[in-house]
Amino acid sequence: MGNEQLTEQFFLEKLAAAKVHFERALDCKHTEFDDLYPYMIEHPQFFWYKRYVAWSELLTLVNLCEELSFSWKEEFTPHQVEYVNQRVLSAQVLDFWYEKNDTKEHDHSVNQSG
Repeated sequence: MGNEQLTEQFFLEKLAAAKVHFERALDCKHTEFDDLYPYMIEHPQFFWYKRYVAWSELLTLVNLCEELSFSWKEEFTPHQVEYVNQRVLSAQVLDFWYEKNDTKEHDHSVNQSG
């Protein structure tokens, strides 16, 4: 395996780890952030900060993969790729990252026919 392949593998592994980190933050599960800022757990904004930090990490790694022309999209569903490309940690990302109960396509087709 050449250096370029090793580098790509390294970045894709880091990206996969960042995705897991974001999903754990999304699910309010324990992450490294809890250990770094244990005093913040009492604050109502804690989970927002935790998600924001994980989202920022994910976007940073996606940007690096893009700049290096590494194929990062295979790690994500099409909807997740769309969210990442939009870059905004919106309520839609928080609610539909896993695509359960996501009726966006259905609503879109209803709006088209109405």
